[in-house]
Amino acid sequence: MPHRVDALGELAEQLSAAEFDLSNRWDTVDEWFEPWADQPGLRANLRHHLLELPDEKAAAVISRSRETTTHFAWCLRDVPGEPFTFWLHEYKEQRDWRQGYADSVHNHRYHFCTTILRGGYLHERYAATMTPGSKLINSAELVTRTPCPVGATAFLLASDFHRIPRAAEGTMTFLVKSREVTPWSLSYDPDTHESHRHVPVEARLGNLASRL
Repeated sequence: MPHRVDALGELAEQLSAAEFDLSNRWDTVDEWFEPWADQPGLRANLRHHLLELPDEKAAAVISRSRETTTHFAWCLRDVPGEPFTFWLHEYKEQRDWRQGYADSVHNHRYHFCTTILRGGYLHERYAATMTPGSKLINSAELVTRTPCPVGATAFLLASDFHRIPRAAEGTMTFLVKSREVTPWSLSYDPDTHESHRHVPVEARLGNLASRL
């Protein structure tokens, strides 16, 4: 029986061995990620990883994961001390999307690399202009619009703004994310021109008692 490559372990080992701060050299992470994502059988290896998860590790994946308005974000690996996490994003059917997440113009609190495992989506990148006082988005100009099929890869920095206005049925992506590099992210609705700041719930615990 042929030996099955531990795809996640292989990538984790390479990232862990880096002798520099990943968050400051995410372009180098992308140079490693692209050939890793292009390996034959990646989707099958990830499927095998999920099927072979012991009960306690499957429960940990569930507890770390979350539902958004456009997709389910499954956290496959989050080890304290490692400067990265691994995720699967399972996109909902378009009819079940709700406004305000992937389909808004937004950035993230972290850098990430991604590859499309199944399906595909339309990916847009934007140049955003900030309002000086509030530090919210005042306007956003479309820079590129790219159809991304299976096998497409990309990397974005926390300062980059993008949007996924639509995804094919059954779309799934794999992502490697840096740890947070900013305390919040921003979103902008191109139709209403409204901007919002998003602070993660875990960062609010310190102020929770003072609000009672």
